[in-house]
Amino acid sequence: MRLDMNVTEPISIDIWSDIACPWCYIGKRNLENGLAAVASDEDAPQVSVTFHSFELSPDTPVDFDGDEIDFLAGHKGMPREQVQQMLDNVTGVAAKAGLEYRFDLLQHTNTVKAHELLHHAKAKGLQHEMEERLMSAYFTEGKHVGRVDDLVELAAEVGLDAAETREALESARHLDDVRADQAQARAYGIQGVPFFVIDGQYGISGAQPAEAFENVLRDLWAQRRGAVAASAE
Repeated sequence: MRLDMNVTEPISIDIWSDIACPWCYIGKRNLENGLAAVASDEDAPQVSVTFHSFELSPDTPVDFDGDEIDFLAGHKGMPREQVQQMLDNVTGVAAKAGLEYRFDLLQHTNTVKAHELLHHAKAKGLQHEMEERLMSAYFTEGKHVGRVDDLVELAAEVGLDAAETREALESARHLDDVRADQAQARAYGIQGVPFFVIDGQYGISGAQPAEAFENVLRDLWAQRRGAVAASAE
């Protein structure tokens, strides 16, 4: 018998990430490329993606006095030359994912307000668009993503109401949502990002290649469909 696709729930992908994490943007793009690849399958997996908050450096000031090399050299205690080599490596990996990182323009900042904005966008059905806009602004355009004025401007670009967004950020309406995400990360034992939780049971750490996501999604979808077929017999 032919099974209708609607009888199977989508595979959930929950992603813990930070706007200021270069590997998170790479991992996001690799996931998207993996999703695009499986979308052409005859029996394409149905997938639901949700982003969650994780702050890599919550003690960072909103206006950091220095460039990315200054920050990482101080934060990690590494020589500037070694930091530059690390950034060059990340830039090369990002390029392979189709991203043009500009660490020479990047403005390091505290990201808690950006995470609050993502929860506001989620409530309005625009979380994915907001996540992409923030990461692009931060890593490729050198825009500031820590100040309310700048965040409101970016929010308006993806279709969010500017006045409503400003009120949400200035009142810290979604700060509890950010903290809840962080508490869930601790419960899962997540210590670094990006971290992908597939169907609430499989964890994938780091910016894995698109093929890794393709394989997991196809395997899980086949298991789902097999279980549905068995129950229908």
